[in-house]
Amino acid sequence: MCRNIHTLHNFEPRATSAEVEAAALQYVRKISGTTKPSKANEEAFAQAVHEIAHATQHLLDSLVTHAPARNRDEEAAKARARAAVRFGTA
Repeated sequence: MCRNIHTLHNFEPRATSAEVEAAALQYVRKISGTTKPSKANEEAFAQAVHEIAHATQHLLDSLVTHAPARNRDEEAAKARARAAVRFGTA
């Protein structure tokens, strides 16, 4: 599950709220041990995702770096190349 959480800091353009929300959702799924909560836990699950997304956005807004922003397309190409080597599809 957590393989779907990607680095969101220092990219141009900045991480979108949808990307932050997706990372928060994956985090809550991982720590709760479920991908879909029961009806009794739906509200707590949704609230946790909301709070973690908010904290994540606050963190991203507060981080400072002197490194040049990374390009999303270049980073995705590097990840595909690593996967091709790892899984033998190169």
